[in-house]
Amino acid sequence: MGIDEVWARIGRHAGQPFTTITELEFTYRAPGAYLRVTRDGREVNRSLSCTNFARALASMPAERPSDIKDRQGSAYTWAILMDGRIRGGDW
Repeated sequence: MGIDEVWARIGRHAGQPFTTITELEFTYRAPGAYLRVTRDGREVNRSLSCTNFARALASMPAERPSDIKDRQGSAYTWAILMDGRIRGGDW
């Protein structure tokens, strides 16, 4: 499974609720080759690039966010990549 297909899935689910491993709900928008996370009605001050997800994808499936701690926003990156809507049973 390549990043192009995974990034397309991520884009299709923008605006939908996701949950971190600690059960914090968030959403995101994907205006380009990056995404912006919103939690508690406020946008988190960080962009997560498609490249960041491509690198994290190489570690999937990961048991917990600390398994990809070298990636930016590992809690959000992990939550998105391990969500069934994004995984699609591919990892």
